[in-house]
Amino acid sequence: MHANWDAFEAVLRRARRKRFDAVLVLGDLVGYGGAPNQVVEAVRALGPRLFTVRGNHDKVVAGIDSGSNFNQTALTAAQWTTGRLTPANLRYVRDLPKGPLQVEEKLAICHGSPLDEDTYVFSDVDAWEIFSRFNMPVTFFGHTHIPSLFWLEGRTLGVRALRGPSGRVQLDPNGRYLINPGSIGQPRDRDPRASYMTYDSARSLVRWYRIPYPIAEAQRRIRKAGLPASLADRLAVGA
Repeated sequence: MHANWDAFEAVLRRARRKRFDAVLVLGDLVGYGGAPNQVVEAVRALGPRLFTVRGNHDKVVAGIDSGSNFNQTALTAAQWTTGRLTPANLRYVRDLPKGPLQVEEKLAICHGSPLDEDTYVFSDVDAWEIFSRFNMPVTFFGHTHIPSLFWLEGRTLGVRALRGPSGRVQLDPNGRYLINPGSIGQPRDRDPRASYMTYDSARSLVRWYRIPYPIAEAQRRIRKAGLPASLADRLAVGA
């Protein structure tokens, strides 16, 4: 979500039209955006069937990581966020668990790689390393902000970018999958719409969605906060 309340609110409004048993949050609740308290409070209100892990921005905001590997724009936003979060919300972010986190027997979540929460998973080489060392059939991950699917079915290793306003993927119950739903609050695949997924584990069915939200309002919040202008500008182009 990256503290983009306008995008998160739009996703919550759409997702609540259907029944669901659990909510999976893959980290980076905060950082970059101008509404960290609204986002954290909305996550906290999602109820007892919430599974979430920390992201790298959450760690820097909470003081768990120094942010020495952040660029100046990201670090400025993280430091601003630390000073704006309420004490209760800051504690919540600090207490987010490290991934991977097992959700059910055949399902786990993490922020980056299940082998290292800070590692980006972009390529088939990255995926092969995970499949070789992590045996969970289905793992949802984030960090790259790019909706994508990696699979190992028998001896076939595949990669697919997930594009378009919506779509579905039928998983093979005998395969193994790494699935990235993209980003609600800061997409980076040149599509500025908020991105999220649903997963029917009984039917092995993944659906992805891209929905519009009031980008200008999210930009206004960033500029009003005095955060770097590039953080507002990039939302309009999904970069």
